[in-house]
Amino acid sequence: MAISDIKEFAHLTETDIEAIGEELDAIRRDIESARGERDARYIRNTIRFQRSLELVGRLALVGSRRKGLWWLGAVSLGLAKIVENMEIGHNVMHGQWDWMNDPEIHSSTWEWDMVGVSSHWQHTHNHLHHKYTNILGLDDDIGYGTIRVTRDEPWNPAHLANLFWNTLLTLFFEWGVGMQSIVLRDKTIQKIEDPAERALAKKRRRESGEKIRRQITKDYVLFPALTGKAFRTTLTANALANVIRNIWANAVIFCGHFPDGAEKFTQADVENETRGQWYLRQMLGSANFNAGRVLGFLSGHLSHQIEHHIFPDLPSNHYHEIAVKVRALCEKYDLPYTTGAFARQYFLTWRTIAKLSLPDRFLSATSDNAPETSSELRFRVAGEPAKPKIDPATGVRQGLKSAYESTKRKARRAAARARDWESAAARTFEQHFG
Repeated sequence: MAISDIKEFAHLTETDIEAIGEELDAIRRDIESARGERDARYIRNTIRFQRSLELVGRLALVGSRRKGLWWLGAVSLGLAKIVENMEIGHNVMHGQWDWMNDPEIHSSTWEWDMVGVSSHWQHTHNHLHHKYTNILGLDDDIGYGTIRVTRDEPWNPAHLANLFWNTLLTLFFEWGVGMQSIVLRDKTIQKIEDPAERALAKKRRRESGEKIRRQITKDYVLFPALTGKAFRTTLTANALANVIRNIWANAVIFCGHFPDGAEKFTQADVENETRGQWYLRQMLGSANFNAGRVLGFLSGHLSHQIEHHIFPDLPSNHYHEIAVKVRALCEKYDLPYTTGAFARQYFLTWRTIAKLSLPDRFLSATSDNAPETSSELRFRVAGEPAKPKIDPATGVRQGLKSAYESTKRKARRAAARARDWESAAARTFEQHFG
């Protein structure tokens, strides 16, 4: 099972959790009061930079029959699409720049450069994923309906193709995102009983079809036609640019949600969830990766996925300073702060996807103590719930981070005892039969 009692899992009291909420609210107020011209200049410069990159790519593709210009055009255009999707579109549509009251850079007006309709994405992402982050049955981003990423989802033979489906999703990620809000589970539009819901589903299908036609026309008809004799090579360069963007966006997003330490939750407490519990769920359900300025910028600052899930509507260029305070808060309450090298975090997501393609009988861990997810039962001793502790020797709070470390120490000791036993058995065998 996934986490159904977040207090027990985190080894915190209700007072602790609400105190965490109050400290995070204070961080929000500090950032909101600090927003100003420097931030406005940052997003406007980012938009200018992205448009310059795109212009370089489009101009290079006029000569795309030459291999060097083909690569320059494809890569420049791919980078432009990455910046537009990750640092601009994603963050603008979260409302991070609405405080500027600039109609061009506003969550209600931005339409991004991909097949998905912005308003559809805002519904599935802002209003569902961020509200119900990693809650099984409520957050459709858990595996995107195609990939098994937690043992809480029962295995079926289709999961043998986990790696295949993830490869397809990686290459065509914009299509997965675009289809997410219009694909109906186990029913057709005609079977929707509520007239208003049926009308909304039809409207979304129509809007999605229109957006797909515009994107295909732009990338594979209009811009290639503008390059004249280079039509075919421009078309293939545009296709590669979209694939570059899709692979990168998929990698960044998966690194934030599926490496070890990004926990999953049940629907048990969501109806009565307090603000502090919501904050805590975002902290435990998200993962970061280490990044410098360039990698952070190209990821839309989602290298700070934990901070983004706590404050999705605060400007992304502040996440690095917010991270310092969030890490300090995790230390104070002995909570894990899940992060690691980008390559390692991405490897862990693929490892989980590969591992969970197999039936549970081939897996050693259970859904309570698996590395890719966990539950409060992992820390129960003789059936008793885990409780917040204060180390009597140091007076230091002992929470989830210490519980993880204690579990690892016990596992190492058990492994050492097993090795010692094997060595002793080997020596005895050799003495009697060698």
